[in-house]
Amino acid sequence: MRKSLKKLATLHKPIYITENGIPDSDDNQRPRALILHLHKVWQMLQNNLPLKGYYHWTLTDNFEWAEGWSLRFGLIALNPETQQRMRRPSADLYAVIAKGNAITPELITAYAPELQKVLFPE
Repeated sequence: MRKSLKKLATLHKPIYITENGIPDSDDNQRPRALILHLHKVWQMLQNNLPLKGYYHWTLTDNFEWAEGWSLRFGLIALNPETQQRMRRPSADLYAVIAKGNAITPELITAYAPELQKVLFPE
C-alpha cells in the first residue's frame, strides 16, 4: 500500500483509500490486517501525503458478484437469510482506534500481540 500511495502523491491530488479489507469469516486475521493497514495510513500522514480519508471494506458482509456470500469482509457479520447482524471483534477494534485516533500498545496486546515488537520496538 505504501508504494501505491507514494506514487499517487506525485499527482498532487487528495487521496482516499476505499475498499480496503480482507475476507475473514472467523475474524482471526482481520484485526491484525486492520492494525497494519491503519499504521501504514498513519505513516503516510506523518510524511505529509495528501491522504484525506480511509474507508474499510466493508461495514457488513455483502454479496460479492463473483463469489456470492462466500467471502465475509464485514466488520459486522450478516446472515443473508435472516438479516441478523453481529459485531465482530474487529468492529470494536476499529471503533476504539477511530475514537482515540491512535493505535496503542494495549490495543496491540488485546487484538494482535504478535505485532507488539513490530510496531512498538523497545
